[in-house]
Amino acid sequence: MWRFSGNQLKRWRTKANVSREQLAAAANYSPDTIKAMEQGVRMPTPRVLDVADELCRAEGLLSAAKEYLSREKFPPRAQEFMEREKEAIALWSYETMLVPGLLQTEGYARALIESRYPPLDEETVEKRVAARIERQALLTARRPPVALSFVLHEAALRGPFVDAGQLRHLLDVSELRNVDVQVLPFERATSDAHLGSMVLLEVRDHERLAFTEGPLASELTADPELVSRVTGRLSMIRARAFSPDESARFLERMVDRHD
Repeated sequence: MWRFSGNQLKRWRTKANVSREQLAAAANYSPDTIKAMEQGVRMPTPRVLDVADELCRAEGLLSAAKEYLSREKFPPRAQEFMEREKEAIALWSYETMLVPGLLQTEGYARALIESRYPPLDEETVEKRVAARIERQALLTARRPPVALSFVLHEAALRGPFVDAGQLRHLLDVSELRNVDVQVLPFERATSDAHLGSMVLLEVRDHERLAFTEGPLASELTADPELVSRVTGRLSMIRARAFSPDESARFLERMVDRHD
């Protein structure tokens, strides 16, 4: 919906001969931000839609998109990945700085989402937290079970929002037969381990997709060359990480220190 809205925003603006700079000035955004909304990289905001509706004389057709955009559960850059994740028959994940969403407790998820900048309104926070917890049905609800493998850099376990409850939750999840949890300790991390988080998905038609995430941009791709590159990095990192049993003992020691 946010991509369609961005496309319509551009079409109405072009039809009305309103420049991107004019819309940006009227809505108090930068032209680059308007461009990102029109290209589907960012979700159009209610203010931009209302201002564009008036400038382009759309008679409420652009403003009407606000109702549908408010229903989106996830940030725009993650929407497509979340849809494909629902189709997964296998998932391999590596996280450098944060506990992955599928393994987060509600308290940890809330702390992360509430600390976003710019700040989110309370309604959006509640939607995002609920959506993140809802995703975790992938761990146990599917038949046959989804094969899930997680590697967490030690830095992710030492973040400011990680408490004993989150560490115990990782231990509990690691006991599921379809889930492997591994820890990559500081001393075993190579340069490739610091290039960022990544996820490899295998969906029902056995297509493989790679998802890479950075602070400002994310990419989901089925390009064979990029998927192969991510597969290689994941394989190397998994080989250097503690085994699942070693990782469980590492987490247990961390819990003891928190207690």
